[in-house]
Amino acid sequence: MRGALGGSGVLLRRLREVMAAPVSPQERLDRLVVVIAGNLVAEVCSVYVLREDGSLELYATEGLNREAVHLTTMRAGEGLVGLIASEAEPLALSDAQSHPAFSYRPETGEEIYRSFLGVPILRGGAVMGVLVVQNRASRLYSEDEVESLQTTAMIMAEMIAAGGLKALSKPGATIGLDRPIHSIGTTLADGVGLGHAVLHEPRVAITNLIAEDPGREVQRLEAAIATMRLAIDELIERGDVAHTGEHRDVLETFRMFAHDQGWLRRMREVVMTGLTAEAAVERVQSDTRAKMLRQTDPYLRERLHDLDDLANRLLRTLVGKSNGVTREDLPENAILIARSMGPAALLDYDRRHLRGVVLEEGGPTSHIAIVARALGIPAVGEIANATALIQAGDAVIVDGQAGEVQIRPQPDVENAYKDKARLRARKQEQYRKLKTQPAVTKDGVEIQLQINAGLLVDMANLEETNASGVGLFRTELQFMVAQHMPTTAEQQALYDAVLKVANGRPVTFRTLDIGGDKVLPYMERLEEENPALGWRAIRIGLDRPRLLRAQVRALLRAGAGCDMKIMLPMVATVNEFLRARMLVRRELAMLERDGRPAPASLKLGVMVEVPSLLFELPEIAREADFLSVGTNDLMQFLFAADRENKRVSDRFDPLSAAGLRALRNIVDEAAKADCPVTVCGEMGGKPIETLALIALGYRSFSMSSASIGPVKAMLRALDAGKARQRLDAWLGSSDGAASLRPLLAALAAEMKVPV
Repeated sequence: MRGALGGSGVLLRRLREVMAAPVSPQERLDRLVVVIAGNLVAEVCSVYVLREDGSLELYATEGLNREAVHLTTMRAGEGLVGLIASEAEPLALSDAQSHPAFSYRPETGEEIYRSFLGVPILRGGAVMGVLVVQNRASRLYSEDEVESLQTTAMIMAEMIAAGGLKALSKPGATIGLDRPIHSIGTTLADGVGLGHAVLHEPRVAITNLIAEDPGREVQRLEAAIATMRLAIDELIERGDVAHTGEHRDVLETFRMFAHDQGWLRRMREVVMTGLTAEAAVERVQSDTRAKMLRQTDPYLRERLHDLDDLANRLLRTLVGKSNGVTREDLPENAILIARSMGPAALLDYDRRHLRGVVLEEGGPTSHIAIVARALGIPAVGEIANATALIQAGDAVIVDGQAGEVQIRPQPDVENAYKDKARLRARKQEQYRKLKTQPAVTKDGVEIQLQINAGLLVDMANLEETNASGVGLFRTELQFMVAQHMPTTAEQQALYDAVLKVANGRPVTFRTLDIGGDKVLPYMERLEEENPALGWRAIRIGLDRPRLLRAQVRALLRAGAGCDMKIMLPMVATVNEFLRARMLVRRELAMLERDGRPAPASLKLGVMVEVPSLLFELPEIAREADFLSVGTNDLMQFLFAADRENKRVSDRFDPLSAAGLRALRNIVDEAAKADCPVTVCGEMGGKPIETLALIALGYRSFSMSSASIGPVKAMLRALDAGKARQRLDAWLGSSDGAASLRPLLAALAAEMKVPV
């Protein structure tokens, strides 16, 4: 086998001639394997294509028994071909039959061939098939020969992706490119959305793969690399981080990888095999993605994103295309597909046309999840390799309730989800009918239902749900979607608008809750071992009093003549609250000194979310004007279980005895001090959890607007007194049950309470 890099150009030119010939798809494929075998001096060349059922089918061969074409199949992971498909790595063997994965197929006649070289046919990191060459003699294949076959496999990938082999598929054996995919991720925002894919960062289409002049292509690649490096350097030097939406530390990582000689040398080598500069970038990106997607190390997975971003920058420079879809281009029934997105990017799209969001990253408490819930857009995160698996225009179903995504669904699956969407719509209509009904339990206990908000667009939900107010207004969202630190005047303008829309209904403003996973793009990011336990929320406010004072000043000015409620997050000790209260009182005194109108009343409260505060409840209930329980953080800290870590996030149930006893202690101590208490965490918006909280004694809840209807339907059917008796009895026992959820579900069924 010749396999020298110099011979690759000849091979690619011959392949291009075959691709352009006016012949049938099967004849074209048959000619291609002959050309590959002849050029590489191989006695066998075979192409296996991945089918929608996950098996690999022999589509063409030179050297093996041709009667085996379209008859020989193997499962992913079966045989040497299946091993290559599952690992997405080349495999070169001097004695194939001695390999433990070797699988004998008598119909092919391959038992006489000892040497074996196979490479995956990759596109966007996804395996589309396997390309194999074989020889009778035992021999070692060189790196150049592997390289040559990988380059050829890229041409095959583009032919498969273009649909050139669809006509060869037998009924029930469709090519895997178009196969339906069911992927399970993480719920970001509830709801069901059906539509067609729109890529937030669309893949750059490469139409010219084979180079006429490799030397010229190297020059183009070098120029694009220089342009990319210069652009990154300029971004860092002028500090224009917010404008691009990329944090400074990410840009520094980009700069490091942009100068990585190993990555750049690899692209130059691929260009010299006969590919154009853009095809070489695509080839290296696809190979790297296939390898790193199979890594379990989160650091290595994160580096994949860095290399993806760099490769996309290079491709856009080489092809000369802009990135992204403008809101004017957004079609009807769009499902937005992205690796990751910031809240500002999502807000740029026309929500009237947006039916769902699918992300490779993002957890339920991420910024994008908060905004998606506020907009009422179904969203699912942690869908591995979504941007490679989903093509623009593909039919996609987003099931935000189950955390599932259906890609290119079968008609029966699509019809089932249409029925689910219609059922959901009927339920929502039933909930809307409850809008004017009081939130009172069956035995006459009044419950206050409020909404969580963070953007002005959320405030319309007050009227839509007839909620009694806003129990949690996340002020940090204004900071997150802005391109610079909002001024006091800009903050005041938002708070003015919010209070105006509230029209007398109470609004509880939470002061800036940043840090941990909430990093502002225009602020320096601190590397911390445990960000959730680090420098965040009120800790930043007390250490940077000018920041907290500016926000308090804006809130007090906006609340002139109104009843103002301000809540402090992440308070760990009573002393922290007292220090913050002193700062607020100073700002109030300055307001009065300057002759500015003050709020008609001011109540300063605390979020109970740090377990240490559970041991100062009598003191904090005396000092604070109100308490609000942030169950998200409280439970993850209480059980030492990171809610973003799938391995432990569901290990402990907040409806366990330990969690419920902690929550009961809070409401009991608040009652003793006559201190109002509200639940504003996720627990307060889930019917069965809210049932338990009502049974504990909670009477005020703040939740997403979509949760108001289900929670109201639940509580109107609930006998709160009976539920309290049962729950007290369960909490008084010591049977060691991991969770009281099954008992609560049985109680709901007994009382015919919808949960």
